Amino acid sequence: MTTLTITAKGQITLKKDLLAALGLRPGDKVVAEPNETGGVVLTKAPKTGSWEDVFGMFAGRVDRPVTIEEMNETIAKGWAGEL
Repeated sequence: MTTLTITAKGQITLKKDLLAALGLRPGDKVVAEPNETGGVVLTKAPKTGSWEDVFGMFAGRVDRPVTIEEMNETIAKGWAGEL
C-alpha cells in the first residue's frame, strides 16, 4: 500500500509505482470514481483520438529535439493504439 500526502492546494502526486501499475505516462488522463465503500477508484482514461491525446506524448521521453519523421512515426503509432 502506498500512502500519499495532500498538499495545501488539495493536490496529490502519484508515485512512480502507481503510475506504472496504471500504465500512465506524462500527458495521460485518469478517471476518478467514488466507490460504495467511500474510496476512490482510479483508471486510465480511454483515448478519444483528439489533439489532447497527442499533447505531452514526448514529455520525459526525449532529451533532444525530434525530427518531423520521428513526430510522424509517433503520431501514427498513437492513432494505431500502439502507445
